[in-house]
Amino acid sequence: MHIRRINAETVTVPATGYSQALEVSGHTRLLFVSGQIPLGIDGTLPEGFEAQCRLAWRNVEAQLKAAGMTLDNLVMHRTYLADRRYALLNRSVRNEVLGGRETALTVVIAGIFDEAWLLEVEAMAAG
Repeated sequence: MHIRRINAETVTVPATGYSQALEVSGHTRLLFVSGQIPLGIDGTLPEGFEAQCRLAWRNVEAQLKAAGMTLDNLVMHRTYLADRRYALLNRSVRNEVLGGRETALTVVIAGIFDEAWLLEVEAMAAG
């Protein structure tokens, strides 16, 4: 599989941690990961945004692993935040989790299904 990052010169340069577009070729599988919520397997909800964000990303990683993939296969993700005040902390945790991987991404400020959840992360991977 080959991933080519595309950032048009006529568009604002993105902040670190993502590409404006990705071209993926040579793959044989696509994986669409439904929105992962910040609940542990035992149904517990961590307190605070950072802990919830880390758990949602661990849940994304678990779905990738179950499909025989890793974060290296991630090509797109969308994060839904309950409040824009979490935007910078979300970016920080995301960049740490992705460890220099640059995906295409969108962050949306939205009402989340359960008011206790501060975010939800959905993803697309190719392999």
